[in-house]
Amino acid sequence: MESRAEEHLIRDEAALEALYGAVGEASVIKEVDHLHPHYRAFVEASPFAILATAGPEGLDASPRGDPAGFVVVEDEHTLLIPDRRGNNRVDSLRNILRDDRVALLFLVPGVGETLRVNGRAAISVDPALLKRFPMGGKPARSVLVVRVESVYFQCSRAVLRADLWNPERHVERSTLPSPGRILAALSRERFDGEDYDRALPARVRATLY
Repeated sequence: MESRAEEHLIRDEAALEALYGAVGEASVIKEVDHLHPHYRAFVEASPFAILATAGPEGLDASPRGDPAGFVVVEDEHTLLIPDRRGNNRVDSLRNILRDDRVALLFLVPGVGETLRVNGRAAISVDPALLKRFPMGGKPARSVLVVRVESVYFQCSRAVLRADLWNPERHVERSTLPSPGRILAALSRERFDGEDYDRALPARVRATLY
């Protein structure tokens, strides 16, 4: 016998469509298989994107950021995304080696609409390509070459509900656990969290690129 919680789960598309209704015409029209000039404008104005990937070990959603225009629209079917220095987990890149499907969400500060791009990615270390993306006097470590399959804008409702760009809603960093405090707790105090927090700001600045 199903529990009361399971009894109310939606398990098929018919039930889902009955709940949410038909897709509006505008929601269908806005999806295209290429980077229309209007969509290109969003990519070129964005300093921040979230890259979603999938692999045998699971899913990953990873932030990507640099000055606006860091993602290059090579042509209407191709995006170039430089990869910078990080924590060397390279979860996204490992996933792409096994499953080349990717999804991107571009955000533009102050703008409610976001841009969603789906496609397939390859990891390039072509020296000529890496040199096209210098930051801090260093080339990119690798470049994702994304073959675009679908593009569409997401309406502003989520950003407006979150009041995301309102500076009065910014959260004081001190109200949340620090990186060092988190590491100390997860390591059961084997990790010196206070030392980590003291060294972190200088280390981030020194290793930004």
